[in-house]
Amino acid sequence: MAKTPQVRRYHSRNWRAYNRALINRGRLTVWFDEHAIAGWRHTAPAAGPGAPRTNADLAIACALVCKSTSQLRLRAAQGFLSSVGELRRLPRPIPNYRTVSRRQGGLGVCVSSALGNGPRHLVIDATGLKVYGVGEWHVYKPRVRRRRTWRTRHLRSDETTKEIVAVELTRSRGYDSQLLPALLEQLPDPIAQVSGDGAYDTRTCYEAVLQHGAVPTFVPRCTARLGSAKEPPTWRAERNRILQQIAVHGRVAWRALSGNTRQSIAEHTMFRFKRLFGGRLWARDLETQHTEAMGKCSVLYRMTQLGMPETVRIG
Repeated sequence: MAKTPQVRRYHSRNWRAYNRALINRGRLTVWFDEHAIAGWRHTAPAAGPGAPRTNADLAIACALVCKSTSQLRLRAAQGFLSSVGELRRLPRPIPNYRTVSRRQGGLGVCVSSALGNGPRHLVIDATGLKVYGVGEWHVYKPRVRRRRTWRTRHLRSDETTKEIVAVELTRSRGYDSQLLPALLEQLPDPIAQVSGDGAYDTRTCYEAVLQHGAVPTFVPRCTARLGSAKEPPTWRAERNRILQQIAVHGRVAWRALSGNTRQSIAEHTMFRFKRLFGGRLWARDLETQHTEAMGKCSVLYRMTQLGMPETVRIG
């Protein structure tokens, strides 16, 4: 008889605090706070011809944040901010939706990340975000155009705090491993370990991680073989060590012993991103799409700071 699969049960130890954090995600004072109000107006002198700017970049970023959290369009986001300003009686000029659309391309949005107390264990993953095209169900219909455009979002998260520490957005034609060196350069903190799936089992990824003094724990491909050189390079020696450990303990046990199973945190972060904001980007060019993706990641980082569940396995 076939064995019944074991169902693992988990219990949240801080449900009261996490429940309060979920409620606070919808509070306007979290996203339209005093810091945004204080830096709302553009105070720098005008540069070049034309009328001087009225709204600072912080106001444009706040409009994009409210647009993402409430899943609004630009026109609806303008009306939303206008009503908030009227209710709070704030004498602040609300940016027009045309202004937000024009300035969001050159807006420098960064995912804030607090400095860690020590070296971090980073987990990495990538996912696709649709720009335009038919839905998944429509693709399988006969004699239908299948023209769709995608962007690939590469994300690095901290294994302990589950914070997003680095983000990149690229075109769909490319390999995930090519963006790993750029993602590592975004983090000023020391790195202890980098975990990823088989897509990062390349020489470029191993060398980039070893240059930062970290330990690479990438899942080897099913066709991976030990190197035959007597004096292999450093990256090859590290990969041989992983293959030898897998030969002794097995692939599943090696993932648990090395900490590679924590890579699922990056996959869970991708799931949270698509669950909250959907699986598509509304901007049309790559520059504004990058700003939109970074803005949504900053919102997700803020939600993580409000509170996360602490679960333990029971049974």
